[in-house]
Amino acid sequence: MKSPMPTAKPLHIGLIGSKFMGRTHSNAYLNVAKFFDLPRDPVMHTLAARNLEETQAFADRWGWKHATDNWKAMVQDPEIGLVDVGTPNHVHRDQAIAALEAGKHVACEKPLANTLDAAREMVAAAKKAAKNKQKTFVWYNYRRCPALAFAHQLVKEGRLGRIYHVRGFYLQDWAGPDTPMLWRFQGAKAGSGSLGDLCAHSIDAARFVTGDEFAVIHGGVLKTFIKERTVLEGGAGGEISGRGASTQKSKKAKSTVDDAVVFTAEMKGGAVATFEATRLSTGDKNGNKLEIHGEKGAIKFDFERMAELQWYDNTLPEKLQGWSTINVSNGGAGHPYAENWWPTAHAIGYEHGFINQAADMVRAIANKKPLVPIPDFADAYTTQRVLEAVTQAAKNRCPVKLSEIK
Repeated sequence: MKSPMPTAKPLHIGLIGSKFMGRTHSNAYLNVAKFFDLPRDPVMHTLAARNLEETQAFADRWGWKHATDNWKAMVQDPEIGLVDVGTPNHVHRDQAIAALEAGKHVACEKPLANTLDAAREMVAAAKKAAKNKQKTFVWYNYRRCPALAFAHQLVKEGRLGRIYHVRGFYLQDWAGPDTPMLWRFQGAKAGSGSLGDLCAHSIDAARFVTGDEFAVIHGGVLKTFIKERTVLEGGAGGEISGRGASTQKSKKAKSTVDDAVVFTAEMKGGAVATFEATRLSTGDKNGNKLEIHGEKGAIKFDFERMAELQWYDNTLPEKLQGWSTINVSNGGAGHPYAENWWPTAHAIGYEHGFINQAADMVRAIANKKPLVPIPDFADAYTTQRVLEAVTQAAKNRCPVKLSEIK
């Protein structure tokens, strides 16, 4: 294990949010300096969330020095250098902009916001703050899976050649009819359902690995299967199963987001692409998959087997061609991030992508280069534009050029 550099200057962090993402981000900050030599020493300064008693208990458990129910005061704290926004989508804008205006670096959960307009305001604020050398980051954490980072490197080296096909799938089954009303099912808060919750990851991963951008959304379907959901006593808005549940039931409320999305697209480089995401794919727990097929080779990634990258080398003699499985955990061989973890083939898990990203954020704040590109607000806004184009294509039953989405 590694420890912070002895002369590392502290980087005091403030986190807003104490639910699912609050746990993952807290775990990242708690462990990052134990595995990475960093130019700054991350300090878990203050946690902010709505219920002070619960927030204090969370802070005590995860190692935050202070707890508050006043995030506005927290972002003004002169000791804090990085504010991390891990809250529902509809409050990203206000919290991120307030932190930027207070002179902080800002990390934000994905998608960037619940609406394109809100995301655009965040990008403008980030551009203004960049003049003061403030940096922004978005938690598209799957970029930090060693297998996807390695796929990015293979494409950059030209090993796939001209890319023909991109296929992205993100399939879960946790949001069935018995799942109560949550903020994730409320369009005004979430912005969208499976599209922004899951497919945004696939869109970002496709952009990241291929190095290409979306040109046209040719068509899309956004489907809501479960029109109403039960509102639990105490209101709607928590997490369930992984994402809280209670057996106390009350009235019904309308679900105003998509349960499933399918769309087709064309990339600027000419590749055709298909994407699918749903939270009702019975039997699929976290099927985050990406396939890219090119002239010289192809890759397949499945997050449920996150230490592996499927590789096809089309340049070999035909008698030797076939899919091979690369265990992307050999630091000595140059597999991304692997040297910071365990011996070869000793698997890492979901949380390690967040720790890897925390390391790259600290590096970037210290003006060091991250191992692979890390999305800032402007980068994440490009993905937000794709979400908007898909929404328009599905609503109007027509192709939408990304150049039309400003």
